[in-house]
Amino acid sequence: PVLPDGSVSITFGANHLFFNSGVWWRPFGGRFVVVVPPVGVVVPLLPPDCVTLWMAGVPYYYANGVYYAVSPGQGYVVVQPPVGAESAQPVAPVAVAPAPVAVPKAPPVPVIYPRNGQSATQTEADKQACNRWATTQAAALADAEVFQRAVAACMDAHGYTVR
Repeated sequence: PVLPDGSVSITFGANHLFFNSGVWWRPFGGRFVVVVPPVGVVVPLLPPDCVTLWMAGVPYYYANGVYYAVSPGQGYVVVQPPVGAESAQPVAPVAVAPAPVAVPKAPPVPVIYPRNGQSATQTEADKQACNRWATTQAAALADAEVFQRAVAACMDAHGYTVR
């Protein structure tokens, strides 16, 4: 019934999706269900467990059954499986027994309050614009905390209080 902390809200056409660590959700009733993302949807960050596959000299990123390609200035776009994907090998195979790594807790999802009477539609449009802009900031595509700070700064500039 509740999305994980740090989930990114993404609007794609008439679809409202949420993304976190390679898992995609959409609203269903008063809950959320896991879905396969539509081809063409753009996400600002790659999943942490993705592998890089080179096919025909082009890098693709694969995680949880989904292929991503670079979308310059926006992040990464969901694409159809490229030709040869079924036999591709990852660039850096995952170690069989990796050393334990302390995973930092994801920053909490910010709460956004309109300061200037913005409608829900305008608020969502501003969130999407700020998500896109945040992907252009240094290190935002590699660090969720940097991405969220950039979104918060952008939303503040658009007349919202972010806590």
